[in-house]
Amino acid sequence: MKPSRIAVAGASGLIGSALVRSLEADGHEVVRLVRREPRAGNEVRWDPERGEVDTAGLADCDVVINLAGAGVADHRWTEAYKKTIRDSRVRGTATLAGAIAGLEQPPRVFVNGSAIGIYGDTGNLPVDERTPPGEGFLPSVCVEWEAAAAPAREAGIRTVFPRTGLVVSRAGGAWGRMFPLFAAGLGGRMGSGRQYWSYVALDDEVAAIRHLIDRDDLSGPFNITAPQPLTNREITGAMGRVLHRPTLFSVPESVLRVALGEMAGDVLGSQRVLPARLLQSGFTFAYPGIEDAIRAA
Repeated sequence: MKPSRIAVAGASGLIGSALVRSLEADGHEVVRLVRREPRAGNEVRWDPERGEVDTAGLADCDVVINLAGAGVADHRWTEAYKKTIRDSRVRGTATLAGAIAGLEQPPRVFVNGSAIGIYGDTGNLPVDERTPPGEGFLPSVCVEWEAAAAPAREAGIRTVFPRTGLVVSRAGGAWGRMFPLFAAGLGGRMGSGRQYWSYVALDDEVAAIRHLIDRDDLSGPFNITAPQPLTNREITGAMGRVLHRPTLFSVPESVLRVALGEMAGDVLGSQRVLPARLLQSGFTFAYPGIEDAIRAA
């Protein structure tokens, strides 16, 4: 892909910051959407809560990427925070989709973040992009999140939804919290340990998003998860082997439910998600195995 002007919302997040570094290293001009007053020429003001964005700053953008959203694991799921999780995704997506749909020269592609949470708890059943949404809070959020991009699709803009799994990184997310515990020898399985975790190395996440940007024939949802999901017990063992630490501790389900409340269902739930469409499109994972992904982090 030749150097382009690319707008990114959520540029300071775990995935966004890594993606921006990758794009800028290859000579792309990255415009960051910020909620405060811009402090540099490469920043554009937007206010997703009020549905406002400086459309002049999006002019001549070949690609618009939206990775913004309140962290699912940042706080206990009170009713107020659940509303924040939903609104930050749905309103932000609707704001950007509407803005770019109205541009005189719209972008070539709109990449709007999503998550494998759309499938809900799938137990031991392997699922891919053909699987319908599950039931519960996160599936309902993801359905609304993707639906909010309708103005972009209806305007003829190629729209892609990377449905991201658990990102293996020391810099943030679930793994960012796990690494210090396992490094201290305090890591272990959660609940029964039989629940499937669908993970992806951060470098593969970035490479997959760039693959979706570059391929003009790709649109719709794409699961971004390693080809072979593993159980929490298997991942715990891999963490111990790579970090050379024991994994004797475990957190009972009852304790997790007391400590995390409703969010515990997301930790204890099982998601055996396969990246079927991504593999069919010819994407190759650099770190397909869990030990490779942990070492890369």
